[in-house]
Amino acid sequence: MPDTKRPAWLQRLRKRYATPATVLVAVFAAAGLTAPAASGAATAHPNYVAVGDSFAAGPLIPHQTGGSCLRSSSNYPARLAATLKVATFTDVTCSGAATTSLASQYPALNANTDLVTLTIGANDAGLFQAVLNCVNILPQPIGTPCKARYTAGGTDQLAAAVDAAAPAIGAAINQIHLRAPNAKVIVTTYADYIRPGGCWNPVITPILSVDGDYLQNVIDRLGTRISEQAAAHHATFVDFRGPGVGHDVCASEPDRWVEPLLPGSPAAPIHPNAQGMTAFAGIIASKLD
Repeated sequence: MPDTKRPAWLQRLRKRYATPATVLVAVFAAAGLTAPAASGAATAHPNYVAVGDSFAAGPLIPHQTGGSCLRSSSNYPARLAATLKVATFTDVTCSGAATTSLASQYPALNANTDLVTLTIGANDAGLFQAVLNCVNILPQPIGTPCKARYTAGGTDQLAAAVDAAAPAIGAAINQIHLRAPNAKVIVTTYADYIRPGGCWNPVITPILSVDGDYLQNVIDRLGTRISEQAAAHHATFVDFRGPGVGHDVCASEPDRWVEPLLPGSPAAPIHPNAQGMTAFAGIIASKLD
């Protein structure tokens, strides 16, 4: 079973969306998703396992199949599996996962696993909760930037949390290699969430400009640490940033890959939407042999 110690932001999300429909989905959902691939030519990576957190799981994107893990059948792992026409696909991604809770996902891996994707680290560093802590419905100079709070005394708390999380990401990659010794391991970053200068709006994107820049810099720092750990532990690094420029929360809905705090598409706040999941799957597919 998934780790029950969920971040506060996820507990609130689940409570908010605990409608009869979502409860019905949870009743019929399995703890893991294993699906046959679409028919077509054989792939070089026939047995694919997806490991990771909510960024990969796709909370609130239709259709939800992962019960309490808020896992979508249209997340990037599912779309990558369809693109690659894999023979078997096992998705154990789970919203709220951190490196400390991946032990519940590792049993899906074995010597027959050919491909593994891993997206992890944001919850270790408390980044999604930090975004919620930075919500400010009052513009400057009335609103007080959260950056001042997180960097008080000359120490950047979020940067320190990111750096502290890095070794655990490397350890997770090692655990995947240990359990799936024949697999190609793909480790991804997170997204371009907000463009320079942001797009403050008291309802849709209530993040002050200075805080938007600060938070994206912290997310970029996590991307750097993930890249370093991937290189040190013999995994392939895939960066979702670069290609995501112009597809952040400030973009118009047709161009948006991640949703703002008030989503315009069926997806969790500050998480990928269906368009983003399709794009991220394509980015990974382009990096495979």
